[in-house]
Amino acid sequence: MKKLDQFIVRSFLGPFVLTFLIVIFALMLQFLWLYIDELVGKGLSFLVILEFLGWGSATLIPLALPIATLLASIMTLGGMGEDNELLALKAAGISLQRVLLPLIFLSFAVSVGAFFASNNLIPVSYNKIYSLRDDISRTKDEIRIPTGIFYDGIEGYNIRIESRDESTGSIFDVMVYTHKENNGNTSLTLADSGSIKFTNDKKNLLFTLFDGYSYEEEPREYGTRDTSFTMQRIGFSRQEMIISIDGYSFKRSDEGRFSNEIMSQNLSQLKVAKDSLDSTYSKVKIYQYRNLISGGGLSFSRELDTAFNKNYISTIEYDSLFLWKDNHERLTNLNMASGQLESAITLLDNYQIEEMQYVFPLRKIRVERLRKFTLSIACFIFFFIGAPLGAIIRKGGLGTPVIVSMLFFVVYWVIDISGKKLATDGVIGPEIGTLISSMVLFPIGVYLTIKSTRDSSLFNAEAYIMFFNKLLKKINRYRGEKDDES
Repeated sequence: MKKLDQFIVRSFLGPFVLTFLIVIFALMLQFLWLYIDELVGKGLSFLVILEFLGWGSATLIPLALPIATLLASIMTLGGMGEDNELLALKAAGISLQRVLLPLIFLSFAVSVGAFFASNNLIPVSYNKIYSLRDDISRTKDEIRIPTGIFYDGIEGYNIRIESRDESTGSIFDVMVYTHKENNGNTSLTLADSGSIKFTNDKKNLLFTLFDGYSYEEEPREYGTRDTSFTMQRIGFSRQEMIISIDGYSFKRSDEGRFSNEIMSQNLSQLKVAKDSLDSTYSKVKIYQYRNLISGGGLSFSRELDTAFNKNYISTIEYDSLFLWKDNHERLTNLNMASGQLESAITLLDNYQIEEMQYVFPLRKIRVERLRKFTLSIACFIFFFIGAPLGAIIRKGGLGTPVIVSMLFFVVYWVIDISGKKLATDGVIGPEIGTLISSMVLFPIGVYLTIKSTRDSSLFNAEAYIMFFNKLLKKINRYRGEKDDES
């Protein structure tokens, strides 16, 4: 039996690892396509891009693990059924339950690993992704000076190059406007030729210019009404101009600044955040309640307290409330009531905005805490869908199993995303929103498991053809009897 268990486990692990890597690669391409605009043109090193994609692929584990479990279980049992290995095992007296036993333990281990990945790896990945995206967004576009047009990609300068020799790196007919002092076009450098290169620390751009002139315009007298300028012209045969490009290179910053993001926290951190928000929100609710009572017309907080208010009347003739001495008193009281209602409505509108500062994050925290477990549950349920399906379909490879897996996974993914969105918006509770996909798939897994253990011909086309033929015969017989009676 040990050799049989080892054979079954090896048969499962191969497709599992292969499909997991394939799904991660496919999803990572989508991830790259989503953020390609933020990466291109920044002059980022290959290692930075590889790190960004690596942490991004880690955030895709909740999508890759369930579909890898489903596809691997279908391929394993389907391949064994297609090669008549299941039939041979059953002929030897080994039931399907016994065949699935080592895979059940293995899928349980995968589910446990999925929980630790969801609780420990994925929050770190999101923290890294947030930090890298922020650092990349603050990195200015790579300097590429085109020819024939003015280039303003360097802050404080406007540069024009007429032509460039790609073989030697020389540039010709160079024009550099300096706007560092924000005085307009008062500083201009013209050169017949030159070259451009970065300094060794990549923090400065070195222009080496040949055979040109520098023009400077300055006011005649500062602080006077004289608006005329004096122009200074200096010729040169060789001149070096150093332009600072600090901020154009990628720089890492503190990664802890995104540690308070909900997706960057594990279960213990989410619990601390939830307790803190609950405590703050309870104080806010008390403050809102008191203001609403005051704004609604009860100017004193103890007006309804019978122990404090000695003039409290236990009964009142409500008909007398609408009896006014004159129209002036009636108008005054109605205006007062209308003003108090408008004040209460304004307070409620303001409270609705304040509620979003506490209620929405609290809902998101509750949803994410539960979603730490839904990945493990989904992997386990998908195994009990895939393994019975493989035993029933009896098709291995990447053909039929891929189609069936995609159908089930799309259903799971759509329900899961919809449930999360509804739970976050407060339409349904967080428990239902996060577990609804599992609740839909669990009965399917139970049904398929029962059918596979009973050798059901659930996907046998001949069985359905025979069933419909019998049904048609009964219908024809019934019609014949009706015709004889008439």
